[in-house]
Amino acid sequence: MFRTFSVLMSAWLCIACTALSPPHRLSTFDVAPPPPHAPVDPHSYANTQAFRTRHLALDLRVDFEQRVLEGTVELHLQRLDPTAQTLVLDTRDLQIRSVEAGDASALAPTAFVLDPRDPILGSALRIAMPAHADRVRIAYATQPQASGLQWLDPEQTTDKRHPFLYTQSQAIHARSWIPLQDTPQIRATYTAHIRTPPQLLAVMSAENALDAVRNGDYHFHMPQPIPSYLIALAVGDLRFKPMGPRTGIYAEPSAVERAAREFEDTEQMLARCEAIFGPYRWGRYDLLILPASFPYGGMENPRLTFVTPTVIAGDKSLVSLVAHELAHSWSGNLVTNATWNDFWLNEGFTNHLTYRIMEEIYGPDRAAQERALGAHELRETLARLDRDGDKTLTPDLAGRDPDDGVTDVPYERGALFLAYLESKFGRPRFDAFLRGWFDRHAFQSVTTAQFLEELTRELLDKSPDTVTPAQIQAWLHDPHMPADTVWPQSDAFATVDAARAAFLAGANERQQLDTAGWSPRQWQYFLDGMPDDLTAAQMKALDRAFGFSRSGNAVIAARWFRLVARHHYTPAYAAMERHLKTIGRMRLIVPVYRELAATPQGIKLAQRIYREARSGYHPIAQNAIEQVLADGAKSGSG
Repeated sequence: MFRTFSVLMSAWLCIACTALSPPHRLSTFDVAPPPPHAPVDPHSYANTQAFRTRHLALDLRVDFEQRVLEGTVELHLQRLDPTAQTLVLDTRDLQIRSVEAGDASALAPTAFVLDPRDPILGSALRIAMPAHADRVRIAYATQPQASGLQWLDPEQTTDKRHPFLYTQSQAIHARSWIPLQDTPQIRATYTAHIRTPPQLLAVMSAENALDAVRNGDYHFHMPQPIPSYLIALAVGDLRFKPMGPRTGIYAEPSAVERAAREFEDTEQMLARCEAIFGPYRWGRYDLLILPASFPYGGMENPRLTFVTPTVIAGDKSLVSLVAHELAHSWSGNLVTNATWNDFWLNEGFTNHLTYRIMEEIYGPDRAAQERALGAHELRETLARLDRDGDKTLTPDLAGRDPDDGVTDVPYERGALFLAYLESKFGRPRFDAFLRGWFDRHAFQSVTTAQFLEELTRELLDKSPDTVTPAQIQAWLHDPHMPADTVWPQSDAFATVDAARAAFLAGANERQQLDTAGWSPRQWQYFLDGMPDDLTAAQMKALDRAFGFSRSGNAVIAARWFRLVARHHYTPAYAAMERHLKTIGRMRLIVPVYRELAATPQGIKLAQRIYREARSGYHPIAQNAIEQVLADGAKSGSG
């Protein structure tokens, strides 16, 4: 490989130069230099100590018929090593057609090599860089199987009239649709020219023109530097409705009004976040409601959060998800984990902020319920995980897909850790610490070591008898939860415990149970606490009394169908199958598949449902479900 590459590098001088198009306007934001002793990102090939991307200029055509994006990306680079002769980028399943290199005055064709494909990391793209070159332009096309893209036929969308495309770049899927330095250590601004069928609208994690003419030719500018996983694109039959001065909804026509009613408190959430954690630095905050195949609850793409329609319950019971994605505007988007081993710095901080927002807007009891449900899910996850390291806030994901780290641990254990610190130092003081953290590290990528250094300087050293270094280390590194963990409780759940106990004792009619006025969170808790030995008669009584199989709340339904799968309650199998075939959100379907895969009879059903539903799932969800089914087969279920 190296010999071939050296020959190609020596040949680039023989190729005639071509003119460079006028340079795009760069942001006035300064891209932070690499921190001293920046950690090596095990999930990127990029040689970031030699070159760092400052700006990307995309020019892409969206081809729904072939299911590809094709065009160019131009990278504007900062040279850190003046002697460097090679730029290394991340790609996965891209067709690289040509590469040019040069500076602002001219680009010329240059040699490049695409390495063999690694199953997780994809292929390194090695580009010969002439002396003083600080720009490259790459002509390329994606493949239909790109892991960061989902192409939907009209019948797979909400309104079933037009096709739909959306991206999902986190954690390392941006490289499947853009050749770039795909590591959260690199932050860059971007511009984009996107061409689509004229009846469709393109939107991005950038400045979106609210009055854009629907003509198939769209231009975008993202003035703040962001990591690659936050570059996002969606194309579909979309409409826009404002919710406030800085907030609004994009959705397919039939969903716009309903979504705007559900999320009408978003502007209030934004204002409360600013009051506590500092100014919102991203201009607008809009939401895009995606088709049901979206694999996550939400994705915090700056300026334009992507949201699953499964949180539109009609009663605002699931809007904590929007609070979570909004909170990412500070933790994650503004201050970003430097590697995916530091993922808790994104999600633990964000969950902590989410619970604060919910308390501010909806009151302490609502927040207590949310915290208690999250803690219950954490306990379940810790019991299920095999690797001790994955139970900590500092897992080693080298050699593994960083998506493996997306469990409740970084979210809920991280939030419990920050709540622990808040309880020790007091809310006003800890709020001030967090606000300072966001201000001091705005538009930077950080490590757990940096957090510890700042925590020690700002809090521990100033109050040495409050929390010990050993206690901090236990929270970060011990696979067991610390002995002094305060598990969240909610008074609202006491009545639920009583009702569940009464049901298990034989009270199986709705009128026999005190459930009047229960919140959806109480119903979730009611189902989560059911024992593993429910009988078919008890399952029938539950469904008859409360209609769980017909629930319009997808989160409650998912809890119920876990019980259906666990207890082989066949009368609800048809409803469970509809649930699995119409929703792509992994949190609502993977646990059901996991319960089915735990038994020989269940895994056969799961395999059949998955074969029929697979084409409607995002590639990320496909990988997760296939792993669950493979684990089930390996354990003897299959």
